[in-house]
Amino acid sequence: MKKIFGYPAQFMRQIYDWTINWSKTKYAEYALFCISFAESSFFPVPPDVLLIPMVIADRKKWFRIALICSIASVLGSLLGYFIGYALFELVGAKIVEMYNLQAVVTMLSEKYSEHAFLTVFTAAFTPIPFKAITITAGLFKISILSLFIGSAIGRSARFFLVAGLIRIYGAKIQTFIEKYFNLLTILFLILLIGGFILLKFIAE
Repeated sequence: MKKIFGYPAQFMRQIYDWTINWSKTKYAEYALFCISFAESSFFPVPPDVLLIPMVIADRKKWFRIALICSIASVLGSLLGYFIGYALFELVGAKIVEMYNLQAVVTMLSEKYSEHAFLTVFTAAFTPIPFKAITITAGLFKISILSLFIGSAIGRSARFFLVAGLIRIYGAKIQTFIEKYFNLLTILFLILLIGGFILLKFIAE
């Protein structure tokens, strides 16, 4: 088990530490916007890892921070859509290959239009790689309105929930993350796999 998850955990730890450093600078909100925007199309780390310490640092700003994160993520979903729609062969295919999402692309190729909103919303709220949804949404040319509304509702619900919990429980959550980071990484990977399975049922 340690060998299987050791390398992903180490990689995620390095990215996590790099991301956390941004929360301690005056550019934290700009960094949050950029990371949340990029994560919707190509960046591997979810913006939650920056959102959490930022809310801990100033819990009175929890609403503002969650709003920045949500807006950036929804705007980023439009970039992912464009990549899939117009630049799949040039850029999108490389992103799919980088994150080993070929199975997801194949899975979504059937009946996507029948479940567009539900698929987008589910991915926006869960650990399913959101970039897989935004890029394939463009590739299969689903309604951009479905993508926008599903992203807006799902991502806002997720980020405001996280920020709200941090507003209530404060630094205890960050201490918990630091103490059990490797275990949480394994749990995240398990949830990720579960998200793919859930997405498969939705797409069928």
